[in-house]
Amino acid sequence: MDGKGHPVVIRREPTPIRGPRVPKWRHVELIIEHLGGNVDTFHSLWRAARMAELGSTPVAPVPAAADRGIGNQQFDFVMVTYRTQIRHEFGTSAGLNTVYSALNNAVGQQQGSWVGWPDDTNPSDQGNPVRSVHLPADEFNAFYNGYSNSTIWPLYNSAIEQPEFHREWRATYRIVNERYADAVTDIAAPGATVWVHDYHLQLVPALLRRRRPDLRIGFYLHIPFPPIEIFRQLPGRDEILTGLLGADLIGFQQQLSVRNFLSLVQQRLGLETDANSIYVDGRRVTVDCLPMSVDTRAFERAAAAPAIQRRAAAIRAELGDPGSLIVGLDRLDYTKGIEQRLLAYGQILADGLADSVAFVQVGTLTRENLAKYTELRQRVERMAGRLNGEYGTLGRPAVHYTNQAVDFAEKIALYRAADVMLVTPLSDGMNLVAKEYVASRTDNRGVLVLSEFAGAAAELTDALLINPNDLDDLANAIVRALRMNPAEQARRMETMRGHLRTHDIQTWISAFLTGLDKAAGESPP
Repeated sequence: MDGKGHPVVIRREPTPIRGPRVPKWRHVELIIEHLGGNVDTFHSLWRAARMAELGSTPVAPVPAAADRGIGNQQFDFVMVTYRTQIRHEFGTSAGLNTVYSALNNAVGQQQGSWVGWPDDTNPSDQGNPVRSVHLPADEFNAFYNGYSNSTIWPLYNSAIEQPEFHREWRATYRIVNERYADAVTDIAAPGATVWVHDYHLQLVPALLRRRRPDLRIGFYLHIPFPPIEIFRQLPGRDEILTGLLGADLIGFQQQLSVRNFLSLVQQRLGLETDANSIYVDGRRVTVDCLPMSVDTRAFERAAAAPAIQRRAAAIRAELGDPGSLIVGLDRLDYTKGIEQRLLAYGQILADGLADSVAFVQVGTLTRENLAKYTELRQRVERMAGRLNGEYGTLGRPAVHYTNQAVDFAEKIALYRAADVMLVTPLSDGMNLVAKEYVASRTDNRGVLVLSEFAGAAAELTDALLINPNDLDDLANAIVRALRMNPAEQARRMETMRGHLRTHDIQTWISAFLTGLDKAAGESPP
C-alpha cells in the first residue's frame, strides 16, 4: 500500500537469458538431421539471419556477369584462394607474380577453374575460368581485416602482436567460408580435385566434405601453424581443426607446423595419429611438409638480361658507388623483423664498422587501414630518420628507406646489386624473398643473412642463419657478410642455387597434387 492506502504494483523486468550469441554449430546440425531436416537449407537461412543481425547486406547469389568462362560448366580441377589473384610481395600484376603464374598454369593444364574474391583493381589476364565470390564491404572487412588478419594472422605468427577476438568476426568468417564452399560445390564435377589455400579459408575443407564427399580435397597453409600453448587462445579453436580435417591432404611449409598440428588434433580432439596421418570418421587424413618455392628459371632468365644488369649498376651509381650494398625488401609487416635489423645496423654504425656501406630498405605498405600497421610504419620511419640524423651526411643518408612498391624488373635489379640481403622475419611460413635473391644470383656472388624463423632456413642452410631477436647475433652476421671473401660467397651461393634448381615451384605443385592423389586414394569417402 502507498501512503493513501492504494495498492502498489511492482513491475519486474524480465530476467535476461544469457548465453552464446552463436549456437553450437554441430549440435544444431545434429538436431536438424535427427528431425529429418535439410542441413544445407538451414545453413542458408542461418547465414541470412546472421547477416541481418550484423547489419550486413543479405546473402545474394553471385552475379553471372562477374564469372569468366563458367556458364553451366563443371570442372575436374578447382583452385580456391581468398582472391582470384594471389598478391605478390612487391607487385600485383599477374605477369609479375611467378607464384600466381605457376598456379594459374596448373589450372590451365588441368582445364580447371579458379574460385575467389575478384580483385577488380588488378584483373587476371591469364584467361582461365573464374567463379567470383562477391563479398559486401562490411562482410569483407570483418572477414579479411578482422578475423583473418587481426585474429588468425598474429596468432599463427607466434602472437608477435596481440590477436583480437570478436565473435562477430568469427561469425562472418564462417559465413564467408560457406560462400566459398557453395561456389566450389556449384562448379566442381563429380570426383573433382579441389585445392584450397591459406588461413582465410580453413573451414572450407570440412564444408566441402559435408556437401560433396566425392571430392578430392587438398588444403595448403602458407603461414606457420602455432603450438598448442598459442593456438588454444583462439575462441572456437576446435572448429578450425575440424574444418581443416575435411581435407584428404593438409600441406604445411615447415615440419614444425606438421608436428604442432598433429599434437593439437591428438590433444584437443582425441584423434588417433601417426607420423603423418590422422584418422577421423573412418578416413585417413595425410599431413605433410611441402615447402613452397619460386620459379627458379624465371628469375635466372630475368637476372641474366642485359637491361637488368645495367639497372643494377645504375642503382649502385645512384647510391654513390658504395663499397658494399645491403638491401632489405619486405612488406611492412610486424612479422618481418624490420625494426630489429635497423637496430642492429645502428649498432654497426655506432661501432664504426660500416665504412663505404649503403643500406636500402624497401617496406611496401600493406593493410594500411589496420592500426597496428600504421603504428609500425611510424616506428620504422622514426628509426630510419634517427639513424640518418645521427650517422648520415649531406647527400649520403645512413638508410635509404622507401615505402614505394617496386616492380619485377626493379626488384631483380636490387637483388643483383645487393652484396648482402637481409631476410630477418620473427616468424614466417617460408619467405620467398630469400629464395628469389638466391635464384637471381647467377653470378654466385652475394650473401644471404636469413632468420632461423623463416621456413626457408630449413633449405637454405648455406645462408648466414641468425636469431633476429639477438641483436648482437644479427649485427655480427651483417659484419661477417660484409667481409666475406668472393670464394666463400661463391661456394655458399652455388650450393643454395643448386637446391633451388631441383626444388622449384613446379616441383612444389607436382609434389602437392601427387600427394593429394595418393592421399585421396587411400581415404575412402
